[in-house]
Amino acid sequence: MNLIASSILVFLFASGASAQNETPSVQKQFVALAKKYSVKTEHLGVYATVGEDSDRKVLLDVNSSKIMIPASITKIATASAVLANFPPGYKFKTQLLSPADVKNGVLQGDLYLKGGGDPGFVSENMWFLVNAFLRSKIAKIQGDIIVDDSLFDEVRYDSSRQKTRVDRAYDAPVGAMSFNWNSINIFVRPTQKGQPADIFIDPQNDYIRLVNRAKTSAGSENILLVDRKSEKNFPGDVIHVSGSIGASLKEVVVFKNITSPDYWSGYNLKSFLAQRGIIVTGTIKNGVTPAKAQLLAESESKPIEQSVADLNKFSNNYVAEMLTKNLGALKKPSKATLADGMLVINEHMQSLGVPADQYQMQSPSGLSQENKMSSFAVWKVLQHLRNDFKVQPEFLSSLPIAGIDGTLKRRMKNSPAERWVRAKTGYINNVVSLAGYAGLENGEVITFSLIYNGPADEGKVRTFFDNLMISLVSQK
Repeated sequence: MNLIASSILVFLFASGASAQNETPSVQKQFVALAKKYSVKTEHLGVYATVGEDSDRKVLLDVNSSKIMIPASITKIATASAVLANFPPGYKFKTQLLSPADVKNGVLQGDLYLKGGGDPGFVSENMWFLVNAFLRSKIAKIQGDIIVDDSLFDEVRYDSSRQKTRVDRAYDAPVGAMSFNWNSINIFVRPTQKGQPADIFIDPQNDYIRLVNRAKTSAGSENILLVDRKSEKNFPGDVIHVSGSIGASLKEVVVFKNITSPDYWSGYNLKSFLAQRGIIVTGTIKNGVTPAKAQLLAESESKPIEQSVADLNKFSNNYVAEMLTKNLGALKKPSKATLADGMLVINEHMQSLGVPADQYQMQSPSGLSQENKMSSFAVWKVLQHLRNDFKVQPEFLSSLPIAGIDGTLKRRMKNSPAERWVRAKTGYINNVVSLAGYAGLENGEVITFSLIYNGPADEGKVRTFFDNLMISLVSQK
């Protein structure tokens, strides 16, 4: 018997796995797949069960209590804590307020934009807010726009992220007042050979300054360079576009993050107001809304379950941090920190009875190498979410569907597992993970947690996991 086979059988027998029905065939398939893809057992943490209560059977148990780096399946615990603390339908609020009087359509003072921690406050929400404000019949603001993002602290990046900041959209900062995922869209279109390319910034506003040195070249090559930079005495960001775009290309889009969520939101508000004919005489500042300020307009977020879907479907780290700071705000309703939110998540884990020695959570997104969870700990959270009817429908609908959408859109496609597996994916250096549920045609549901920590090619490990799920849903 080879090393992989002998190791796996030791772990399975130690777990007390059933020796009846389909379990032996599952074990054999696991051994064969691990051998095929050269995945060593000592680098795995696996726990999978089927059935409920006294009828539950352990299908696979490999190092299930071993504490490992989980990567983005950490978001399962984050989502569970969020759904436990914010009921379905809960909405975050973004408000426009002012303590100033209104005379003859003029607001005689400052307008406050107060952020409520909405991770999904985008252009549609801003339009709704501005249109609601328009109905107040204020045509001119004789003052500044003051952005209030005091619900959260001023720390824009979780310390678990990479130490060096990058301008890619995935490294966007967080703030209680944020807009469009704190990122911009840069659209580049060719013109005539040798002429400057056309560049469109979306959304367009005075926070962004564009420097266009991009040219149109012959052919179809995209040799564009797009960088975000800062300039002294300029509160926003400067986008430098250089290089060339082939004349036969239709359009190239580049996504970049911004650096100051509060100013970014304020400048966009000013731009949206201008498009509705509302003049702002002052500039953009930050501050705290006075207690005597009157509410002039309000925009509600999408329901919390849709924010959780944003978190899980595309493994959005920005949403993870925003939701976690909102959890922190439940304990500290001003200057809430990520640590405040992590305390809520860890308390939630304790309430579920997850073994204290099988998890260590410092980051809500799973970017941190310091995050540790056993496959059993992840399974324990999944099993709670499966059994608690108050949150089960919302959580299940938030997970990527194999072969259909999210981070599983291209995985297990056109296989027996397509649409039968709903799971959260995870990947950072030397870590691959997959955890969720797999349905069987007989109506039973498998709850599973798969974690790999090791040097193997991550593509091979993902293929191993996918084929393991295919074999599990195909069992008779």
